[in-house]
Formats: sequence, C-alpha cells, structure tokens
Amino acid sequence: MSRIPQTFIDELIARADIVDVVGSRVALKKAGRDYKGLCPFHNEKTPSFTVSPSKGFFHCFGCGANGTALGFLMRYDNLGFREAVEALAEMVGLPVPEVARTDPQPTDDGLIPLLHEADQLYRRHLRETPKAIEYLKRRGIDGATAGRFGLGYAPDAWDTVLKALGRGDEKRIARLLEAGLLVRGESGRVYDRFRDRIMFPIRNARGDVIGFGGRVIGAGEPKYLNSPESPVFHKGRELYGLFEARGTPGRPAEILVVEGYLDVASLAQFGVGPAVATLGTSTTADHVRRLTRLSDRVIFCFDGDHAGRKAAWRALETVLPFAGGKVEIKFLLLPEGEDPDSLVRGQGPEAFRRLMAEALPLSTFLIEELATRIDTKDVDGRARLVAEAKPLLARIPAGVYRELLIEELARLTGIEQSRFVALLEPQAAAPTRDRPAAPPPPRKGRSAIGRTITLVLHHPGAVALAGEVAGLDEVDEPGAALLRRVLELARERPDLKLAGLIERFRDDPDERHIVRLAAEEPPLVEDDTAAAAVLRDALERIVRDHAVAARKREQAEALRRARLGADGRRNLT
Repeated sequence: MSRIPQTFIDELIARADIVDVVGSRVALKKAGRDYKGLCPFHNEKTPSFTVSPSKGFFHCFGCGANGTALGFLMRYDNLGFREAVEALAEMVGLPVPEVARTDPQPTDDGLIPLLHEADQLYRRHLRETPKAIEYLKRRGIDGATAGRFGLGYAPDAWDTVLKALGRGDEKRIARLLEAGLLVRGESGRVYDRFRDRIMFPIRNARGDVIGFGGRVIGAGEPKYLNSPESPVFHKGRELYGLFEARGTPGRPAEILVVEGYLDVASLAQFGVGPAVATLGTSTTADHVRRLTRLSDRVIFCFDGDHAGRKAAWRALETVLPFAGGKVEIKFLLLPEGEDPDSLVRGQGPEAFRRLMAEALPLSTFLIEELATRIDTKDVDGRARLVAEAKPLLARIPAGVYRELLIEELARLTGIEQSRFVALLEPQAAAPTRDRPAAPPPPRKGRSAIGRTITLVLHHPGAVALAGEVAGLDEVDEPGAALLRRVLELARERPDLKLAGLIERFRDDPDERHIVRLAAEEPPLVEDDTAAAAVLRDALERIVRDHAVAARKREQAEALRRARLGADGRRNLT
C-alpha cells in the first residue's frame, strides 16, 4: 500500500488559499485582515466564523470548529483525510505523488481486485438463487435496498469461489486465502469460507470492497461470519454502511451506530439514519473519530437486554475522551426483545425517530448506569461509586463538561463537591520515617509554556534565530514535552506556516492542544527577528522558573529530613 509523502502535504497546505477553499462553499466578507461569514457547522444569525489567510486557519467562535483547508474539506464535504488531500490537490493543480511504505506495513498485493470479483460473483448468485431472494423478502428487504448495499449470496457449496476465482492458479489461491475468501483446513484442503449465506460487502471510504459479512440463511452457527483481518481489512477501523452513509446529501444531522448489518439496511429502507454497524468488535477510538467527522451527533443504539447494556457501557468507555467537544454523543437502549430491524418494521419509522429524540446524553447515561449498579444509600456504596467514577472521569478532557459531570456525581453521592474532587485525585502514600510525604509538584509556568507554544506556531522561523536554551530538556512542567516537540519541528522545517504545523499533528494525541493554542492570538511582534527575542526570553524564563521550583523542592525535602532526624534523636533520649 502506498502513502502520500508528508513533504507533499506540507507543500499542499502552503499552496492552498484557504479563503478560496472556504469561500467556494461559504459566503465570506472581508473584515480587516481576515474574512467572516455564517458558520456552516451550526445555526447562527450573527457571523462568528473567521477565516485567516495569513494563518491558513479557520475558526468559529460560536461552536469552536477550526482547522486548516484540509480539515475544512474533511468536515464540510464528509471526506476522509486521503480524499481531502486529493480534492485539495485538484483545486491547486498538484498531482498527488505516492511512495511505497518503508515501514513494515502490509500491502494489498492485488487483493482489492479479487474482492471485487468475489463481490460480483456473490451478486450474480443472489440473482440466480430463489431461496436467497425469498429469504430477503421474508426479512422485508426490498430490491432497491439490496441493490444499494450490494447484497449477494454465497452458494451452499465448498468450492464456489475456489473454482470461479482460483482457477487452479496457486498464486491466486494464495491471495484468496490472504483476503479471507478461502480457508485452509487442518488436512491442508482449501475451501470457501462463506457458504449458504447472504453476503454483505464491507467498503472502505473510496467504495472498494475490502471484506464481507455473511448471514446464515438457515439455523447454522455462527449466525454472522465476518472476513478475518487482512492487509486491506481492519475491523477496528472500518464500519459497515459508512460508505453509504457518506453518500447522504449534505452533512447528516446525526448518525446511528447499531449492531447488525440487517439493522443498517432496514433503517435505510425506512428512511431512518444514516446508520452504521461495527464489524463484530466493540467500538474503537478510530471508529469514533470517523463518525465525528461525518456528523455532529452520534447515537449509539443497542438492544435493551443485558448484552446490549454491556455493549453500550463498553462504547461509553471508548467515547469518553471525545466528550464535551463539538460532537454530541447519545445512547439509545431499545425495549427488551427489540432490535432496530424489528422495531422499525413493527412500529414504523416515526416511532423509531421518537425514540432517537429521547436518546440519553452521554453524561445522563453514565450517571444513570452508575446509579443502577451501585446503591449510594450507605457509605460503602458511595465509596464504590467514587472508585468506579474515578477512571471514567480521568478519560474526559478537562473543561466545563467534566466539571459539570463531577458536580452531578457529587450531588448523587451526597459528598460536598470539593471533597469529591479531592477523592478523585491520586492518593499519595502516607508519610513514614523512611518515606516522608513527597512535596506537591510545582504548578507555576503552565500558562507561560502555552503562550510560548502559541508564539512558535505563529513564528516558526524565530526558533532558529533564538538559538538553543540550555536546561530546557530538564523542564518537566505540564506542556513542556509538547513545547519541545513544536520547537524541534520548527527547527527542522522553519518554512512551515501555522497551518502546516497544525497538519503535522493530525490524529496525534496532542492535536486538540495544538489547535486550541493556534487559535489564540500571539504576542504582537513585527517579524521573526523580533519574535526570536521574545521567544528566547520566554524559554529562559521557563528554565529559570523550573530551576527555582526545583531548588525549593530540594530545600523543603532537606528540611523535612532534618526534622525527622531531630525527632528520632529526641525519641532516643
């Protein structure tokens, strides 16, 4: 599999005019050095959406949406990263180069064409097999829906794919095995993986078939059989129905996450959705990232039985790092005994939409589930709730959302909020004569580090002019590691502008911090030379403040040890 060189992405960002890119989709008006318009990502009457040509960056002060030209295309046009790169390259007239991976990433090795052949083979057999057509009719799937999702049928035979696609060619058979279409048994015999099953093709963002899900027609087990992992198919990244969902005109107001392929197809047939399904795995962070790029509201829909509630809780644990942002995350547990397919057919699409409207916000679902599991009437129960809430809250980004959730949990337990917060903090070991209490970590300098990162993002060329500052590697204040990363990147590529630096952090754990700091106004300096003087002074101040704090800690530690020694001598006398 090839990749797009990072150097090309850097050049693409530098060449792209973000005003042209955004202005082709949003009406913009000049406002000083920047441009303003109504935000396309939320409803507003007064423009709060700003596009800065000098930064190559857009930002909405209303909903917080922000990013580069690539980020705008991904969000506005519902594109994946690669597709956004290709679209932006077409706009600026640059051919997209590709290079082979040098890292040990697997290649598709011609698997995509083989999977396409299998897809066509399964479709043809569906058209030619009355019992498969009758099964879909019995399940209420009409021809238009079967065609939209490309449903097929794997005949009840051991060698349909082997004969039709293997053709006695050992190399083709080896690739069919790699694609998961064939299986080699313990005896060495090769045979078809899917037999007597309705076939659901799984597509990637470009519409290529990369795997299949097979639903047994009769009473066999397992009910659903999925393709195994392969060089082109990764269950933790892909979602069934995502390609079809992205074909919905405009940006979907919400997207449903369900458990079954038939659920996705049935909801689409009744005009509910769009909906997607995980591929026999729990929800992953990659799934959530892809969903939140598609819509600003994600509703996880599960059956109301015990297994469904467990699956919902696992999904909640995964989405916590995304809580409190611009995307609304909700949970819908259906009445016990119902799944999306049965409910939309039995009660109709309007009834299903009413249930969607009543879906619980993430915070409500979390609190109600904890309250259901734990009786907080006694001390033991309240202690257990704090213990269970602690790792969950640790996964939620700091901010207003987390504070409000803590306030609600404190109210539920009847614990005063400040005390509840204190209980969430890591508990230091009790001091002893051999192990005195550790001094609290210094908190000074965090805002200074943030301001310095912002300065570097806006003036990367100033880093080389400022020179190296001794002692910076020893600073362990919050944000110091990120500051060193940004400084190193700016030294390597002083030509990168703000947007280019931001793109280097795409899908990085520090991306949200970089984007937030990039949106802040930097110190008012005329050029890189002036910025270099400000930068060097800031770096030296950070190092100096850290050294002062370190000395104070050492002095405090020495004083504590002296006191403990004196106490010991008095006890001996």
